[in-house]
Amino acid sequence: MELKKSTSCNLISVNSDFKSKSEVIQALVKKLSNAGKLYSEEEFIQAVYDREKLSPTGFEGGIAIPHGKSIAVKEASFAVATLKNPIEDWESVDPNNQVQLVLLLAIPDKEAGDTHLNLLSELVTRLTNRQYKDRLMYSKDKIELFNNLDYVEEATSNTTDKKKADKTLLAVTACPAGIAHTYMAAEKLVKAGKELGVDIYVEKQGANGIEDRHTTKRLKQADAVIFANDVAIKDEERFSHLPKVKTSVAAPLKNAKEIVEQAIEKSNSQPKGELEQSNHDKSSQEDGEKVSIGIEIKNSLLTGISYMIPIIIAGGMTLAAAVFITQIFGLQEIYNTEGSWLWLLRQLGGGLLGTLMVPILAAYMAYSIADKPALGPGFAAGLAANLIGSGFIGGMIGGLLAGFFLRWLKNTVKPKGIFAGFVSFWIYPVIGTLVVGFIMLFVVGEPLAWVNESLTNWLNSLSGSTNAIVLGAIIGGMVSFDLGGPVNKAAYAFCLGAMANGNLIPYAVFASVKMVSAFSVTGATIFGKKYYNKQEQEIGKQTWILGLAGITEGAIPFAVNDPFRVIPSLIAGSAITGAIVAFLGVELGVPGAGIFSLALLGGQPILLAGAIWLGAALFGSLISMYLLIISRKRRFKKQRLKSA
Repeated sequence: MELKKSTSCNLISVNSDFKSKSEVIQALVKKLSNAGKLYSEEEFIQAVYDREKLSPTGFEGGIAIPHGKSIAVKEASFAVATLKNPIEDWESVDPNNQVQLVLLLAIPDKEAGDTHLNLLSELVTRLTNRQYKDRLMYSKDKIELFNNLDYVEEATSNTTDKKKADKTLLAVTACPAGIAHTYMAAEKLVKAGKELGVDIYVEKQGANGIEDRHTTKRLKQADAVIFANDVAIKDEERFSHLPKVKTSVAAPLKNAKEIVEQAIEKSNSQPKGELEQSNHDKSSQEDGEKVSIGIEIKNSLLTGISYMIPIIIAGGMTLAAAVFITQIFGLQEIYNTEGSWLWLLRQLGGGLLGTLMVPILAAYMAYSIADKPALGPGFAAGLAANLIGSGFIGGMIGGLLAGFFLRWLKNTVKPKGIFAGFVSFWIYPVIGTLVVGFIMLFVVGEPLAWVNESLTNWLNSLSGSTNAIVLGAIIGGMVSFDLGGPVNKAAYAFCLGAMANGNLIPYAVFASVKMVSAFSVTGATIFGKKYYNKQEQEIGKQTWILGLAGITEGAIPFAVNDPFRVIPSLIAGSAITGAIVAFLGVELGVPGAGIFSLALLGGQPILLAGAIWLGAALFGSLISMYLLIISRKRRFKKQRLKSA
């Protein structure tokens, strides 16, 4: 890699007489500006100072690498200065560091993955070599320093290699700017591993995105993992089965060998677990192997689910609390009075489920495919899904649409030159939102509206002229088909209409079936525990409470993750529940759902009606639970065979 292409002799000064850090930075920024590398000198220098506040940019051995990412940068480049008198008060990883070599890196805000940035990561990696660093630091003039940038000494062979330890370690490095610390920490860890005779592989999560991503093979072979980071690790759950050593990104620059030794000790004292299948899917398959579209969609769904789950739990529990308080204390009037405390609590929970849940699912599915530029269009796709009443299925479609469209747009219209900022902050979000929003509202929306109306009309045509078992089974299946989407809403509208016309059986069916999906998911994650990961087990522990309040959304993460197995399983149990309630003539004449509807049932003596209504829900839940476990078991076996 040729570093000279990212700088010039005009950007180099040798034996400069600077007295302070700010004086060095201002002088090097001025050089970059004079060389035409910046749109705005003031804006870039502010970006550099903002970066200085995050963590030290001085390292050890006399090196400092200040840097800034900004839309004020035209093209990636760097300026260099060697100092006549060292600066002793430059904030550094090594407190005794006296800075004599300064490299100021200028990075365009949206140039992650560009060749220039790869060159700069190469620069900071080379600086970990003492001979290379000294060659730059003691260059006599700027021409010599310029030529020394790409001077790499041939590695001498070592015939007395250390005996390798029977260990494989992984590491992940990540710093706020994703430039200097990320790569230097990685290089230090690799060198320490060589000294200790340990195989160590480092994934860099920097300005280039994820580089050298750990493969499934490595994740299986590894004995421990080192996290050297000052920002959140992406897809950290991939490493949940491994013993961990956590430290700052700067720590390996001072004591990499000690950190590697800690990881070795951890691997000896704490046995690793088994790599979970969901985390296996999130890692690349093998070095150089292209991820299939199926795995990419699966990873997108898993990402969307992970961000959606807290919203479902928070919203569901808040809404359940409002429902329980209302029914326990008979506060239905307050519950329905706009502006009352109970109404506001209901709106808060309902808003999390009804307004935020689907947009978050869609946005982070899109983010998984096309990174940050897809967030805006992804949220727009989710809002559009709400507007057309398409539920989580519409949100899934919208998230995939936004993600793949934005990735195509990023590959087609690249943020370069004078229009880089315009492309990144206007073209991507605005064009993405308009295109994806139009498709969702006017292409997907019309058919969904037609489906909803047709289903309601169809149910009305069945009422009174069809066997109660058939009608109850159809309503039951519709309730759990999309867990709050258009099919569910069509069943709800029909049941309300039937109630208004004096037929109280359909709503009793609806209210009973609303509990089935939640109960069955809880049962499956308890009795089929070994087929579900820890996150799914935790969700399952809480879902039954939502079911008591008649909230179906708790099962959505499972349906999103595996719709072709989960949805039919839920439909089967729900249809049986609906058929039992309808056939035995249980009635419910008050809108609402949940366990407290037991006291409002009719059509049979109150105790018998309650036993039928709740018993049918539990029986249907057992059937769905059994089908969920059986289908999950088959999926689990198939995945194990593939990975074997």
